[in-house]
Amino acid sequence: MATASALLNVMMAAARKAAGKLNRDFGEVEHLQVSKKGPADFVSAADRKSEDILVRTLSETRPGYGFLLEEGGEIKGTDPSHRFIIDPLDGTTNFLHAIPHFAISIALERKGEIVAGVVYDPSRDEMFRAERFKGAFVNERRIQVSARTKLPDAVIATGVPHLGKTGHARFLKELHRVTPKVAGIRRFGSAALDLAWLAAGRYDAYWERDLALWDVAAGALIAREAGAIITDEGEPNEASTVDPAIIIAGNPDIQPLLHALIVEPPQS
Repeated sequence: MATASALLNVMMAAARKAAGKLNRDFGEVEHLQVSKKGPADFVSAADRKSEDILVRTLSETRPGYGFLLEEGGEIKGTDPSHRFIIDPLDGTTNFLHAIPHFAISIALERKGEIVAGVVYDPSRDEMFRAERFKGAFVNERRIQVSARTKLPDAVIATGVPHLGKTGHARFLKELHRVTPKVAGIRRFGSAALDLAWLAAGRYDAYWERDLALWDVAAGALIAREAGAIITDEGEPNEASTVDPAIIIAGNPDIQPLLHALIVEPPQS
């Protein structure tokens, strides 16, 4: 067990404060005021309330830091070297359908690198956290990726392109290549939790395309600190950044095998 730093305590406190409102709204999900910002991409009143709480709380404790927000866009701070990257409700569609699988995601970027991350699952009261080079934890327990080494034993998480998203044909080709090789495929609808669960060894690997930075910034750091390898379609690197256009992640044995299935060989 490792004591969380002052920075992580600030981030976790903000997540818990926002989660209190989310949990109350989740109990009355049928009464939420809902608006559309695009096909199958809903923004609820809960989303906006959660984001407001997070920005207000973090600004009180870290004045001057900027923000990159799913709903509010970019807010410049007086400190140009720090910004929080926030998804106030990752898994909005689950939330609006009363499916208890959603999370609050907060990452801190320092001079272009992600150095701290929190993914909080209010439904299960699981607080995933990490700082760069200091390991990953859920609540007070250190976590690490699974030790499985063979694809037939592996459970893989993914995200399926839905209404309003492109890439359906490509995804079906990838799914066709991966499914016969593995023990199971899971699609739960929260990229932040997919990466956190990978970190905890619940999944062995994960891939998804066309995400946003706020979906994955915190989860990717947590997964890496738990021992995961995360790449795009290229080779692994040690950078703390992540390309949300395509994420292929997994434990050190399974990730290269999944990567080989996802990345199509060049046409001759």
